[in-house]
Amino acid sequence: MAKRHTVLRTTTTGAVSAALLAGTALGFAPAAAATDGAAGIRFVDIAGDGGTVLKANVVTPAGSDGTRRYPVIVLPTSWSMPQIEYLAQARKLADAGYVVVGYNSRGFWESGGNIEVAGPPDVADASKVIDWALANTPADPERIGMAGVSYGAGISLLAAAHDERIKAVVALSGWADLIESIYSGRTQHLQAAAMLGGTGYLTGRPSPELQQTLKDFLASNLDREDEMIAWGAKRSPAFQLDRINANGTAIMLGNAWGDTIFPPNQYASFYEKLTGPKRLEFRPGDHATAEATGLLGLPNDTWTNAHRWFDHHLKGVDNGIDREQPVQLKSRTSGAYEGYPDWKSVGATERKIALADAQKVYANVDSGANGGIVMLSNALDQFLKLPPMASIPLLPRSFAAVWQSERYDSVQRVRGTAKLHTTVTSTASSGTLVAYLYDVGPLGVGKLVTSAPYTFHDRTPGRPFAVDLELFSTSYDVPAGHRLALVVDTVDPLYIEHNPSGARLTFSSPSSDPSYVSVPLREK
Repeated sequence: MAKRHTVLRTTTTGAVSAALLAGTALGFAPAAAATDGAAGIRFVDIAGDGGTVLKANVVTPAGSDGTRRYPVIVLPTSWSMPQIEYLAQARKLADAGYVVVGYNSRGFWESGGNIEVAGPPDVADASKVIDWALANTPADPERIGMAGVSYGAGISLLAAAHDERIKAVVALSGWADLIESIYSGRTQHLQAAAMLGGTGYLTGRPSPELQQTLKDFLASNLDREDEMIAWGAKRSPAFQLDRINANGTAIMLGNAWGDTIFPPNQYASFYEKLTGPKRLEFRPGDHATAEATGLLGLPNDTWTNAHRWFDHHLKGVDNGIDREQPVQLKSRTSGAYEGYPDWKSVGATERKIALADAQKVYANVDSGANGGIVMLSNALDQFLKLPPMASIPLLPRSFAAVWQSERYDSVQRVRGTAKLHTTVTSTASSGTLVAYLYDVGPLGVGKLVTSAPYTFHDRTPGRPFAVDLELFSTSYDVPAGHRLALVVDTVDPLYIEHNPSGARLTFSSPSSDPSYVSVPLREK
């Protein structure tokens, strides 16, 4: 076991380095366009919370001479990204009549302080940047917006909870619930945490609190579990809903179906509980890939709608965005957009696949079914329609439980959140299982539709217990003539697993409580 995890962490470090280099390339690419003498761009130092210096850039509309006020948009950078990350979009916004202030989040690159992971100092920084913009630019105090990708999205949402001056937010590839993002199913998302930790150390200065939390998290220190959950809750906009709703901030959320850092379920849940003006968009891809081309200044649906959102809510432009269906989903397979009045209308019809046959699997061995590689596999699905795949007939049944549906006579349009209900009996008190839903073609090759992990502790060995698990939300069309397969095993490189050596899991379906997977379908 120790050797396997050592190899995995080495591989993950390589993936982290590659992702950082790719992200830095994306961040620096707009610089060439931004330094060719364009008017209105200047680089400044802003005093954040406690006087911490934040490196920032300011872009103002051409011809602004102090005689009029403009709406202002504040852009905190993504995790590990340099301060020029948003310059391409900032120039577009300035051309459209906005003052834009982008700043490097504290602890990263040349900004001062330590990485606080959207803690109170980061939230206070956002308000300090707004204060600075109002004092040093032609920004209108009645028309303030915030936006960001990933880390910038989380900071923007938290700032909206604490600063009622913020009227509109666009939060892309972010989190609403940090716990559900990297600890869903009580399972550590290993590759996601390693990537964030690795890039944090490479490009910034993690705070002592972050260093200890990351150490405890990766070491599976259950004695510190409650403290880690409290740490995550303090940094989760979902725990600030009352404040956000009281402020009435207009919030647009965007994410990718395959986001391996911040899966879509937690955003959808957060969206449903918002009471102010709101919009939810999901597209194919992985973390931040849906909006990446927009950071280069290229045409991009996500950023186009972000601009429309600000135009309507900060400028009062009647562009129709308020009359569109507020939930906009782009299918992973067809590439078509679908609109819904709310999230609960997605996948309004459900089809249950019975998991009638009891199956036993041995733990600690990867069966070959897995969720892929963080930041890579779902990007391949986005651009090449190549999700993670497995040969379902060849999966070793000693290490993978497999159930299959009948072949479907018509297309099955999977939309929303599939749910697994089963009964598990373990030979050990702790364990991990990972459920996968596959689209299986005539040759038995399965394309991953969705998956999710589940970990249990303190169970009585030999005593059955019920498991209810929500798989990650998705939009996927299963072709006619194909079938769906549910596969459950115990090891996936994306996660830390908790199966003791020699453990076995039995999946059963008692007559009093039958097992099934419920698949949400779009109404025809």
